[in-house]
Amino acid sequence: MNKHEWIAGILAEKHKKPLPILSYPAIQKLGTTVRELIMSSTLQARGMKIVADSFPTLASVSLMDLSVEAECFGANIIVSDGEVPTVSGALVTTPEEAAALKVPPLSAGRAGLYVDAIKRAKELISGRPVLAGVIGPFSLAGRLVDVTEAMILCYEDPEMLKTVLDKATDFLVNYIRAYREAGADGVVIAEPLAGMLSPDLCAEFSEPYIRRIVQSCGADDFLLVYHNCGNGAVRMLDSILNTGCDMYHFGDAVDMREVLKRMPQGVVAMGNVSPANEFLGGTPKSVYEATQALLRDCAAYPNFVLSSGCDIPPLSPWENIEAFFRAAEEFKA
Repeated sequence: MNKHEWIAGILAEKHKKPLPILSYPAIQKLGTTVRELIMSSTLQARGMKIVADSFPTLASVSLMDLSVEAECFGANIIVSDGEVPTVSGALVTTPEEAAALKVPPLSAGRAGLYVDAIKRAKELISGRPVLAGVIGPFSLAGRLVDVTEAMILCYEDPEMLKTVLDKATDFLVNYIRAYREAGADGVVIAEPLAGMLSPDLCAEFSEPYIRRIVQSCGADDFLLVYHNCGNGAVRMLDSILNTGCDMYHFGDAVDMREVLKRMPQGVVAMGNVSPANEFLGGTPKSVYEATQALLRDCAAYPNFVLSSGCDIPPLSPWENIEAFFRAAEEFKA
C-alpha cells in the first residue's frame, strides 16, 4: 500500500467509510473474554477478521491495549474478563531507577504475541489496510512512573522524566518496526496522557518523542496515525501536527468542528462518537442520532473521517455498533 495514494483516495471520496477503533467487542462473537483475548494471537486475529467481515471499515484496527508496553518493562497489570487491561502502581520512582531502567526485548512480555496477531490478521484480511496499535511515549512514561507523578515531574524533575521518555521511545521504535516486518500497513499511536498537558508541555514532553518515532519508522508504505483523546487536544493542535504523522484521531472530549477548523485541508482528522456514552451506554437510536449529528456538523470538511472517540469498550452492544454503521451509510449531506 502506498499511503499517500490511499490518503488521497480518501480525501477524494464524498462518502467515506468510517474508521472506528473497533476490536474488543469481537469477544461477543468469539464467545471469549478480554482475559483470553489478550493472551492469544489466534483469537485476536480471528476477532479482527470478524469485525472486517461484519462492517465496511476503512481499515482493520488491532486492540488498543495500553498495558502491553509497560508490562514488557516490568509493570504490574490488572486483567479482567470484561474490561481493557490497566497498569497498577509505579515501576520507576527515583532518578536512579530511571537511569537503571533497561529497554526490554519484545520477548519480555506480550509484545511478541501482539506482533504475531497482526501477522495472522494480514493472512485473513484483504481489501483494506491492517493497522496495529501502540501506546505513545509520554503515555507509556506515565504508566512507568505513575500518571500523576508524570505531571509533577514535568516541573520538578524534567530530566528524570526525559530519561524514561528516551527509553520508552527506543522500545516503541523497536516494537513498531517489528509490526512493520510482520506485515502491518501502519500503526495507531495512542497518546492520551498528552491530552492532559499544556501546549508548551506537550511540545516538550510528547511531540519530539513522537517525531522521533515518525523519523525512525515512517515509510511510503507504512501509515502512522496519531490518537489523542484529551480535552486539551485543540489547544495543542500545532504541536500535534508537528509530530509529522499521516492521520490524526481525536476523542469525544473535543468538538470535532473546532479541530477541523484548524486542520490543514489535506490532512485527515478522525473522530469522535462517544465510546462510553453511546457505544456502551447508549441505544441503537441514540447512537444513530449522535452519528448523524456528527456527520452533519462535519459535512463541510472533506478531510473528516467518521470514527469512535476512542476504542469501543468490549461489552458495547453489537446493535449499537450496527447502528453507527447504518447511520454512516444512510447519511445524506
